[in-house]
Amino acid sequence: MKRIIIFAGAFAVIACPVFSQNILSLERCKELALKNSTQAKNAELSVEVALQQQKEAFTSYFPSVSATGMGFAASKPMMSMEMDMSAMMQPMMGVFAPAIELAMQGGAPIDPNALAALQSSEPQKIEMLKNGMIAGAMATQPIFAGGQIINGNRLAKAGVEVRQLQKQIAENEVLLETERYFWQLVALQEKMKTIENSEAMLNRILSDVQAAVSAGLTTGNDLLRVELEQNKLQSGKLTLENGLSMLKISLGQKIGVPADSFNVQAPQIEAPLSPPSPFGDDSSEVQRRPEYRLLEKSVEVAKLQRNMEVGKKLPTVAIGAGYNYMNFDMHREDGMKNDFGMVFASVSIPITDWWGGAHAVRRKKLELQQAENAKKENAELLSQQMQNIHNGLGEAYAQVLLAQKSIRSAEQNLKISQDSYNAGVVTLSDLLEAQNLVQQSNDRYAEAAAGYFVKLAEWRQVSD
Repeated sequence: MKRIIIFAGAFAVIACPVFSQNILSLERCKELALKNSTQAKNAELSVEVALQQQKEAFTSYFPSVSATGMGFAASKPMMSMEMDMSAMMQPMMGVFAPAIELAMQGGAPIDPNALAALQSSEPQKIEMLKNGMIAGAMATQPIFAGGQIINGNRLAKAGVEVRQLQKQIAENEVLLETERYFWQLVALQEKMKTIENSEAMLNRILSDVQAAVSAGLTTGNDLLRVELEQNKLQSGKLTLENGLSMLKISLGQKIGVPADSFNVQAPQIEAPLSPPSPFGDDSSEVQRRPEYRLLEKSVEVAKLQRNMEVGKKLPTVAIGAGYNYMNFDMHREDGMKNDFGMVFASVSIPITDWWGGAHAVRRKKLELQQAENAKKENAELLSQQMQNIHNGLGEAYAQVLLAQKSIRSAEQNLKISQDSYNAGVVTLSDLLEAQNLVQQSNDRYAEAAAGYFVKLAEWRQVSD
């Protein structure tokens, strides 16, 4: 039974025919997971949202332009008054009468009726603002806003970088989970191969025992023992098939492929596997991780939020220009119509905000200190996590070596037991026990190898 230990055969064989299924490699599964995973899609959308917020913040550098318009029609004039023009004009008419008469003789367009109205003793009624229209446009350019515009744009830029780091972390989680499913599926497939090899051997043993029973060399108890082992193997096979089915469903959901339309193909990996390289506990390795860079961004965001709060308490200066048009009592000849442009400058000092604003600034400073403390603590935790993953990788590698050694020992023991059984030195129970040991050793190797590759994926994720 000597053989080279090879983990993960060229093709996986499950319930459906191979020709009707896609054979997916690990890299292809990762590509599909990034393309179809809801977690990865939402992370990409979050980056796009942050980019739109950055573009929105950039518009604060440009002038703000607004236009207003209003029309009104009242049931009666809003201004109405009566004036005795004769009482006002009599003292003046004695002075201006000769001049007016001379002007009229010279052909001046003076209405005699209007002069008569001025000298009339009847009060004159004046009405205004019964209807009208007002329109205007204004552009305002902020000159100084306490740094709120600059810091707001920096915050928006930091928000994009935060979302990009969160996207990278989310994609890493998707890839790692996909790889876990992949190697678990491969491990179960290897166990299925082991069961099939055990079935073939039990069939040979059953044939030999049947011949021995027919020849009267042994009793029917040996035949029953072999059949019980076969039943036990079938029970384990059913459990394994259910596990394979559930894992394919989980992996299929992750990569967006129906479970019954694909199989997995693992790379050809020969023993011995490569041992992990030493871990130097270098702080630069931690600082390259997106989780650490995210901690740095949290401190940067806290600083910018503090600066924004300080800026709210500073004066704001702006300049602007506008144009206005108004037309009152539009349907009357004596209505008022005018239009004009203007430029202006404004200074706003938030005096009453200084009281509560001092507490708001203090609060932002405390939040900044919290962010710095969290960065320090979590950086240490990230370093510890890397050390734990590295230790786990070393342990997984050692388990693989032990499993390989166990297989060699179990196969050698099976060969000796087979020869001894054929020579009548050992019982059938000893032979069946030796066969079980081979199956258990191969199962342990499949589990150990799958665990090694999962740990290797974790290590590459935190160290690259």
